[in-house]
Amino acid sequence: MLSACGLTSGNSQTTSPTGQGKKMAYAKGTQRPYVIDGKTYYPLPHAAGFIETGPATWYGPDFHGKSTSNGESYNMHARTAAHKTLPMNTMVLVRNLDNGRETVVRINDRGPFAKGRILDLSRTAAEDLSLLRPGSARVEVVALGESSKTPSQEPPQLKDFVQVPDFKKGEFYVQVGSFIRKDNAMRLAQQFARQQRPVMLQEFITDKATYTRVQVFAGDTLPAARVFERQLEANGYPDAFVIAR
Repeated sequence: MLSACGLTSGNSQTTSPTGQGKKMAYAKGTQRPYVIDGKTYYPLPHAAGFIETGPATWYGPDFHGKSTSNGESYNMHARTAAHKTLPMNTMVLVRNLDNGRETVVRINDRGPFAKGRILDLSRTAAEDLSLLRPGSARVEVVALGESSKTPSQEPPQLKDFVQVPDFKKGEFYVQVGSFIRKDNAMRLAQQFARQQRPVMLQEFITDKATYTRVQVFAGDTLPAARVFERQLEANGYPDAFVIAR
């Protein structure tokens, strides 16, 4: 897990070939890009529309009481989880695809960074999913909303989070790259523009550098966006991921 490391806030500006830039406010701290083992991760600005499927694991006694990425003390008895890019305090529904069991957890840490894994669960959350003994399972993660409080050992209730809009419909893009050199971002954007794909360039500004993110329109439904994401992954963009606007 990534420990708290004194991150500072950034901000971003989104532009299109024909539109004006749109500034977006980012939460402080853990919304800033970070690097683990040479790979840069870019936290999402919001969780609306987020669904992900893949292997989940859990972490317990060795980390109990240690700092999480948002500065809390990890409590293996609470229902929490670590995710690489979801905003902190996002409430997610986690469904074990092997047995159908479900639980709701709050994101309060970063990870897992082992290849292929998408979520690290607290011990209690792993118990909810009957995941303790096997150690891992294939799960579906669905963003429900942003937590309105910090839950402890009690399961989160509907009143504890602010729901996001319909997460299967809207404007979906796939981020295919992020560059310090804007000319590199422009070249990649032009490649997709020649394929008649609308492209957005989003500038993310930190105190050390400005990154230009290349985001390609993927459709107005999440399933269509997921198909496009998989196509890109198979064609040389392994870090492509869906975002909702």
